[in-house]
Amino acid sequence: MHVCRLLLLLLFLNLFPTATFSQTDKKVADQRAVELRGTVTAERAWWDLRRYDLKIEVDPESRTIHGTNQITFVPLSLGKRLQIDLQAPLKIEWVKAGERELKFVREGNAYFVELPNDLKVGTASSIIVKYGGKPIVAENPPWSGGVSWQKDEKGCHFIATSCQGIGASVWWPNKDHGYDEPDQGMSIQITVPEDLVAVSNGRLKEKLHDPKKQTRTYLWEVTNPINNYGVNMNIGNYVNFSETFAGEGGDLDVDYWVLDHQRETAKEHFKEAPRTLQAFEHWFGQYPFYEDSYKLVVVPYLGMEHQSSVTYGNGFKNGYRGRDLSATGVGLKFDFIIVHESGHEWFGNNISMKDAADMWIHESFTNYSENLFVEYHFTEKEAQDYVLGCRKLVKNDRPIISEYDVNGRGSSGDMYYKGGNMLHSIRHTINDDKKWRNILRGLNKKFWHQTVGTKEIESFISEASGIDFDLFFDQYLRTTKIPVFKYQINGNRLEYRYQNVVPGYDYPLRVWINGEVVSLKPTEEMQTLLGDEAIKAFEVDRNFFVISQTR
Repeated sequence: MHVCRLLLLLLFLNLFPTATFSQTDKKVADQRAVELRGTVTAERAWWDLRRYDLKIEVDPESRTIHGTNQITFVPLSLGKRLQIDLQAPLKIEWVKAGERELKFVREGNAYFVELPNDLKVGTASSIIVKYGGKPIVAENPPWSGGVSWQKDEKGCHFIATSCQGIGASVWWPNKDHGYDEPDQGMSIQITVPEDLVAVSNGRLKEKLHDPKKQTRTYLWEVTNPINNYGVNMNIGNYVNFSETFAGEGGDLDVDYWVLDHQRETAKEHFKEAPRTLQAFEHWFGQYPFYEDSYKLVVVPYLGMEHQSSVTYGNGFKNGYRGRDLSATGVGLKFDFIIVHESGHEWFGNNISMKDAADMWIHESFTNYSENLFVEYHFTEKEAQDYVLGCRKLVKNDRPIISEYDVNGRGSSGDMYYKGGNMLHSIRHTINDDKKWRNILRGLNKKFWHQTVGTKEIESFISEASGIDFDLFFDQYLRTTKIPVFKYQINGNRLEYRYQNVVPGYDYPLRVWINGEVVSLKPTEEMQTLLGDEAIKAFEVDRNFFVISQTR
């Protein structure tokens, strides 16, 4: 009896340290994976990306892809190891510099390539990465990304990639961090079965048919810098029609790629696209990618902001899948996906975040672009109705800006509706629509084809407006607190203050007193306004994102 107890005790003591070590080891491994994905590691920092040349062969039946990516870069300093990212179950088969095969080691989804000793600082070099396998299948695109292997209504293969969040390395090897984009663009060459068409970013430069292999190869060329998740591959029974948009940068080629049986429906519904371009060139300035054209591509998921290749799956309906997100009726006046995803050409693709924690730069401005579209084509009141109607979707579950260097873990969906309402409030705080429009256009001019951080955007808006918005951004981006305007009326006496604000928050607030507009500047200290007559009607301007409460 005692022997059995002793054996059990020894077994327990033997197992316990092993289990503890295993849990610790996993935690360390998970943290290391986050670091490799989300930070500018030493193996990324020393080289500047210049260009990608991606070649892919796609087999829809086996759901496999194989190909190469030539990565051209310039050393900023001398480094011996270079990090390339590719997510399992895809694998890198070899890496070469010229004819020389290079050694590499794999750590999770990161590959560290040992480089030759003849690199020179400031001189372009390149490596070619060969890879292949079965990529991750997108479970709920575009939110849970990967490759969608679908069939259309006619039974034809209908394939698409979507990789915001999860990262472009889910389907091709690259430097998978937002801070560095290929300055000289990229080429995307896709080989598919001969009965299918492959559509990607930029312009179609070449189409080749191989009757022996029964394949067709489509070569697309992007001349501008492009963020990794903005690169896409779409394969299906596509047909093409096009038009020319007379814009601020001259004639812009506008192409539509739809499934053969959708052609007539799309020709009517896609009239929304040039209307969108017209509105956004007014508000944001010239379309950023005239050289690469604009196109709208039908896909088997809702849609995404792929640069110069905006993807669409909203079912040729107005609203968001036929629903008005604002519950005001205004959201059914336009196709949400065409407007929202096209807005990203300015905020997300032209101006791109360096770190995923700053994704509000993409999503808040683009959310706000929806009501700017409404204001341009309909009325200012309807635009306000729309953006304010979306306030009910704000959760305040966590700050909009999440932790840096972790690839956006913990990011809040409030970057959309709360961020859009924040920008709407900034506009009304500035109270000068001409200046506000110049700020939006100025952002796209100042940060043209650049990656940026939040502080750069904040500083530009503050300087251009003449108002220090530092605490305003702190309030709405870095806390979950919505300012509370507390007030009390006694005859002709108005007492008021801010609560639930960051220290020092004192931004002006517009109110209506007896039908007259009055500008107040509340602080955390109680203030008093005495009028000439009794206050019978009092209202806070709805365009300011505050909660008003009587004391």
